[in-house]
Amino acid sequence: MEFAWTHDQRAYRERVRDALDALLPADWDTHYAPQGYGSADQIAFSRTFCPQLAERGLLVRHWPEKWGGESADPWEQFILAEEMKWRGEPRGPQYMNVNWLGPTLMRYGTPQQQADHLGRIARGEVIWCQGYSEPGAGTDLAALQTRAQKVDGGYVVNGQKIWTSYAHEADFCFLLARTGVERKAISIFLVPMDSTGIEVKPFPGLVSDGHLNEIFFTDVFVPDRARVGEEGKAWDIITYALSFERVGIPRYHVGKKLLDRAVAQLTVEGRGDDPIIKARAGRIHAKFEAARLLTYVVVDERARQAPPSVNGNISRITASEACTDLTHFLMDYLPDILTGGDAILREFHRGNIAATIAAGTYELQLNLIARGALDLPKG
Repeated sequence: MEFAWTHDQRAYRERVRDALDALLPADWDTHYAPQGYGSADQIAFSRTFCPQLAERGLLVRHWPEKWGGESADPWEQFILAEEMKWRGEPRGPQYMNVNWLGPTLMRYGTPQQQADHLGRIARGEVIWCQGYSEPGAGTDLAALQTRAQKVDGGYVVNGQKIWTSYAHEADFCFLLARTGVERKAISIFLVPMDSTGIEVKPFPGLVSDGHLNEIFFTDVFVPDRARVGEEGKAWDIITYALSFERVGIPRYHVGKKLLDRAVAQLTVEGRGDDPIIKARAGRIHAKFEAARLLTYVVVDERARQAPPSVNGNISRITASEACTDLTHFLMDYLPDILTGGDAILREFHRGNIAATIAAGTYELQLNLIARGALDLPKG
């Protein structure tokens, strides 16, 4: 079996790298990248960068031509994601728009919703956030309590969301809200963040700036046309979107490179030949490589237009384990990253503290694998 990239794929990767070299400012690595892609500065930069990327045919190349793409295969989507992630994700939160919000609207949105939103996403003009987690409903989304009460012409939303990345700068929210009494009677709404009754409260934390926000909804009116799919039957839509999210960030790619960076620093300090350090680094490298190949299994499924499978969950936990192992490695051997030292390694450490929680907790992924791959009973 041949695992190498094709000539065209290698040429595309070089095209992406050339675009990054041309479009990123001289202070990108020293000012923007260390802040993280949820920071106000980097989000503001993305509003300039993504339209330039779109002009070069690189923002949504994997989208169908009718929606502004070039119908490129999923392999190019992941080549782009790998290179963007390695450079500190200059797309900011717009990586989310193009990788799973847009495709979800292509499949489940109304013609009017597609007309209203897909063009703006394809041109790099809009920031979204996801209104999923709540104080009592993080992993268990079916337990959410934010409610959308039906009224004449739409719904009135009341409730709270938490851990909502990018909410402080977002234009729209992909909002999950309860519309019935049954456990999974949940609907999805496309809500402008400037709607009356929405309040965003960022709060500080060790993870990267911009990722810790609360959103409060107080009598927020949302018109009927903003609901995606049938009322109370959004679970299939949520599952579809999450199947893209769980492998949408190539943590394995940047993780391997940052492991090499950490080992290089240890070598400079004269500790690179320590057998314990070498053994731990080797195990982490192997785990990142396993995560990469497992992710490529999912990419291959998409290229063959196979339905989402449990392989996405397997890839997700492998990548999150490798990231966690690397953060422990950094703390054990390069603890000064939290107080100074290498800013790139420090940002990785901060950003990956929640690696086993974001996009579905580690335990949830194991449960899904137990049922989907091993056919084990629930409970």
